[in-house]
Amino acid sequence: MADRLTQLQDAVNSLADQFCNAIGVLQQCAPPASFSNIQTAINKDQPANPTEEYAQLFAALIARTAKDVDVLIDSLPSEESTAALQAASLRQLEEENHEAAARLEEVVYRGDMLLEKIQSALADIAQSQLRTRNGAPSQPSPAES
Repeated sequence: MADRLTQLQDAVNSLADQFCNAIGVLQQCAPPASFSNIQTAINKDQPANPTEEYAQLFAALIARTAKDVDVLIDSLPSEESTAALQAASLRQLEEENHEAAARLEEVVYRGDMLLEKIQSALADIAQSQLRTRNGAPSQPSPAES
């Protein structure tokens, strides 16, 4: 939980930095205003000045950081999450863990039994091959006796 709070504090600090930087850059790049001759017409053929680009850049940064802050706030535990609810949730997780451990033990046991059968079969095959290589007759089948 402390990690989320630290992330939230960092995001809020970043948001404050972005606001301050945006205001400072926009003030620095803003053209001087003339109060004696106020023009009402704007020249539309004039290319976009860097102030507009900076405004768009800072608006995007501020919007993204604000979204991050919202996501971090939503990820914090709610007020309904009491100690009793957390304890009940932990008990349920423990029960599920014990059930999974029991299933795992059963699967491991069955795997060990299967391994023993395979090893026994391989030993029988190896013995039969040794007998046939040595020329010793293999065990007679009941029909041959």
